[in-house]
Amino acid sequence: MKTYLDCIPCFFRQALEAARMAGASEETQKEILDKVAGILPDFPLTSPPPEMARIIHGVVKKYTRVDDPYTEVKKKSNNLALSIYDKLKGKLQNSHQRLLTSIELAISGNILDYGVKNSLNVDKELEKILVEEKRVIDTENNALFNYPQFQKAIDNARTILYLADNAGETVFDRILIEEIKNMDNNKNIIYAVKEKPAINDALIEDAYFCGIDKSAKIISSGSDAPGTVLSRCSKEFLKTFNKADLIISKGQGNYESISSATGPIFFLLVAKCPVIARDIGCRVGDIILLSHKLRA
Repeated sequence: MKTYLDCIPCFFRQALEAARMAGASEETQKEILDKVAGILPDFPLTSPPPEMARIIHGVVKKYTRVDDPYTEVKKKSNNLALSIYDKLKGKLQNSHQRLLTSIELAISGNILDYGVKNSLNVDKELEKILVEEKRVIDTENNALFNYPQFQKAIDNARTILYLADNAGETVFDRILIEEIKNMDNNKNIIYAVKEKPAINDALIEDAYFCGIDKSAKIISSGSDAPGTVLSRCSKEFLKTFNKADLIISKGQGNYESISSATGPIFFLLVAKCPVIARDIGCRVGDIILLSHKLRA
């Protein structure tokens, strides 16, 4: 996805929030914003937003000397999500369509995005997942929720690459991965996280903490962009990406990064901002299970 003009104010907001999360003084915050303002004129709108976000958070780290401003946010997200893991599994046990329910749970976990929501009240947001009424999804004829195609892709895939998004959300991903393995334990599932801190995106330690290693192999994308910017990924990751029978792309950052890529990709996300909603052709708040091929 290209960068829209509407993304530019969001870039400044991200820079300011990250600087404050890092404990920067007002003077340093102003220096960071000035630096970002100087970089933006040369940033091509043809590049995906996570590329600029990567640059911004590099500036924040340089000026504040804080490598990971979101450490505490990620810890809280992980702990809160793990605390309701049994409840999530209970919802699955009571479902007559276990795969569909696990997909809905995985997508609903996508609300855990501090970068978009600007909220530390993660426990309140998690509670919404447990109490909100089930959305009615037309799995037979819905351009934004391609469940029959996803079922078929899962059945046919031997190697599945799952692109992680945020910390905490990893627990919800675990629900879906465990259900896929429950359907066929021979499937090879690879869970890719970021190499270095990128906002509140999951790192290798987050994936292990949330128990992903019990049902999937955990790898790094080799990138510190809050998405999967392929030009920033390692050669090892790109080999896995290109050979996977199915790629499950989680969250907005990954959608922004690879919506123009080729491959057997399904995008799972909640459309949380108007720019994403406009690019997809949906409303803000819609839950999306979108086949790359059908979108093309």
